[in-house]
Amino acid sequence: MEIEINLAEPEKRKAPQFEELAFGKIFTPHMFVMKYEADKGWHSPKIQPLSHIELHPAAIVLHYAQTVFEGLKAYYGVDGKIRFFRIWDHIARLNRSADRLCIPQVEPEFTFKAIKTLVSIDRDWIPKKKGAALYIRPLIFATQANLGLKVSCEYLFVIILSPVGAYYKEGFNPVKIYVTTEYIRACPGGTGEVKTGGNYAASLKAQDLAHKMGYTQVLWLDAKEQKYVEEVGSMNIFFYFESELVTPSLTGSILPGITRDSVLKLAPKLGIPVKERKISIDEVIESIEKGTLKECFGTGTAAVISPVGEIHYKGRSYLINEGKIGEITKMLFDYITGIQYGEKEDLFNWTVLLED
Repeated sequence: MEIEINLAEPEKRKAPQFEELAFGKIFTPHMFVMKYEADKGWHSPKIQPLSHIELHPAAIVLHYAQTVFEGLKAYYGVDGKIRFFRIWDHIARLNRSADRLCIPQVEPEFTFKAIKTLVSIDRDWIPKKKGAALYIRPLIFATQANLGLKVSCEYLFVIILSPVGAYYKEGFNPVKIYVTTEYIRACPGGTGEVKTGGNYAASLKAQDLAHKMGYTQVLWLDAKEQKYVEEVGSMNIFFYFESELVTPSLTGSILPGITRDSVLKLAPKLGIPVKERKISIDEVIESIEKGTLKECFGTGTAAVISPVGEIHYKGRSYLINEGKIGEITKMLFDYITGIQYGEKEDLFNWTVLLED
């Protein structure tokens, strides 16, 4: 399919001066839109000026949350080249999420073309400084008007772009996380392993309570026993016990993060032993008390790597590494961001240049 291109007015295409960049509050002047109808398949792809979307009040997405999304970034490198990080993995995960939600999948090569074309048009909106990037948000949602619970036969695929800085206000400084024992995020067999809006809606109550107590994020435990660590609200979680880096095994209720996978592959290359296994919250607390938990950090596309300096569990707060950034955490952060900005060797061919 050819992508129809309708550009915004010239004055709206001028990028602002990026002084202080909050996360997800500024948007570029263009968006990609493509429709799906059961008898036509995906059709009418276009890039057009950013605008509101009109939906029937009975649209299935509004009532039954049939929607999936992704989040990836484009980086302006130190060599002046624009890089995508693991774009093919993000497209593949979008399609896995779509399959779980009974949403028609998108053709990977065409999706890649759509993202590249949109980013190329709005390339002046990519911040030219380390620590900032262009966040790319593809999303697919059901648009058919029907109040019956059913799989929609109509969808909209949208891609929007947002110049962003650090995800957390703390930046790369350690964040504090709250372990909830009152709520659960997901269970095996559910939708916890895919990126769908309902997962995040279910996390909001605990997140709100954590914020009111002064904590940045919630650390979720397993649904069955409330015993094993799963993930943080917007990140996977890693613990550095003595001389080994450990992250929870994927159990069907944990999102298989792209940055999580990057750490698992990169750590051994940097001489850091790494393992996936079950990790109980009791093990974490006991290791903090014994001094054998040396570091803790979260991973995700938005934050990349975020050091964790404090955990609150059952009325008590526990400092990790005296609330400081750990050596392993910084090493991994520096190497991954170095790949993203073209400063470090891309050992796994994770990056794709915009103009390739």
